[in-house]
This record gives sequence, C-alpha cells and structure tokens, in this order.
Amino acid sequence: MDAFFNALNNFFLIGLPYIALFVFLIGSVWRYTSTRFKYSSLSSQFLEGRQLFWGSVPFHMGILFLFFGHLTAFLIPRGVLLWNNHPARLIVLEVTAFIFGIAVLAGLANLIYRRLTNPRVAVVTSRMDYAILSLLLLQVVTGLWVAYSFRWGSSWFASVLTPYLWSVFALQPDITAVSALPWVVKLHIVGAYLTVLLIPFSRLVHFLVVPLDYIWRPYQQVVWYWQRKEVRRSGTPWSLKRPLNN
Repeated sequence: MDAFFNALNNFFLIGLPYIALFVFLIGSVWRYTSTRFKYSSLSSQFLEGRQLFWGSVPFHMGILFLFFGHLTAFLIPRGVLLWNNHPARLIVLEVTAFIFGIAVLAGLANLIYRRLTNPRVAVVTSRMDYAILSLLLLQVVTGLWVAYSFRWGSSWFASVLTPYLWSVFALQPDITAVSALPWVVKLHIVGAYLTVLLIPFSRLVHFLVVPLDYIWRPYQQVVWYWQRKEVRRSGTPWSLKRPLNN
C-alpha cells in the first residue's frame, strides 16, 4: 500500500507538473499560430450582459487577488512570513483571502448557472467550457476547504509549498514535505496543475493576451441598431426582424 501511495505522489507531484508545463508552453504557441483569432475569451456578453456582470466581476476580482497572493508567497516567502509574525496582520490576511475566495465561488456559480439556463449562451458553450468551469469550481471549493480546515495557510504555503515549487522549477523536485500534507491540499495542487494543462485549449488562454493597450487607446463608442432587450430575448426571430436603421 505504501508503494502505491508513493507512486501516486511521484506522478501527481513530480510527473504531472512537468507534463502540465510542457503542454502549456507547446499548446499555447500552437494555438496562437494556428487559431489566432480564437486566442481570446470568446466573450458572450452580446448575448446576455446582466447576469454575466454579476458573475464575471466578483470572479475576476477574487481570482486576481488570490492569484497575486499565491504569487507573492511563491516569490517572497520570507516577506510573507515576516508579515505573519504579527497575529493581527495574519488574521487580516487570512480573513481577506477567504472573503475573496467566497467572491470567486459566488461569481463562478453565477457563471455556471448562466451557461446552463440561458438558451443563447448554452448554444455557444462547448464541452471544454463545462470542463474548465467544473475544474475551477473544484479548485475554489478545495481552496476554501483548505483555508477553513487548515488555518494560517499563507504561512505554511511559504514554508512548505514554496520550497517544493522552487525545487520543481530547478528540475530537482523534492516532495518530502508536500507528500505528508492532507489529501485535500494535494487535490488542490493537482487541480492547479490540470488547470495549467488545459489553458491552451480553453477560454482561459485569453489571460496571455491581456489588452493592456486598452488603457491608453481612445475610447470606443458602440452603437446598438436593435433594441437590446429584444435582441437578447431568446424568442426574437433574428432572420425576420430588420434592424431599426435598415
């Protein structure tokens, strides 16, 4: 039995990260060169906007905070541990991260519900969309589970996970400490690797081409030639009703 669990740890904590990174790098280049015009989030905002807003905004705000929080603990673990030396600062950090995690969960649930219930959006939703949404849901749930059940995650992330991740990038993976972590933590780590692996084949690839030039470019005026509520109504006969300006 010990040999079996050791084999699982070796595959998921040593083999999988290298597979994920290889597929991510090769797949991202391949997709950009072969399907450049689909190298985006393939937005469905023109099909439905209100529910998208209440799903997308909390999801993106929360995921950005959590991503940069994880990145900070990875890049400057000593700084994180120094910050956490003061109990009040540690509590503020943990509570804030948990609140943003709840925001991600609420936004993601709204986005999944929208995909499942809106006829127009459901038509343009692929199997990969459902797969990546399910994987993200698993990540958020396990992340909140870890945060609630195993407190002070920012400290043990910097102490245990950061050395492990650096060892992976140094091509000298050391899983001694990580293999002793609870299974839900390992599941969260594996989910992160699978997310990286699927990025080139999903809408998540859009984060690689963030349109930063939108910040300084001239504003763009969008003119609707249809009544917006009527366009977004699933029963509108698209082929029979002409635009108001034609």
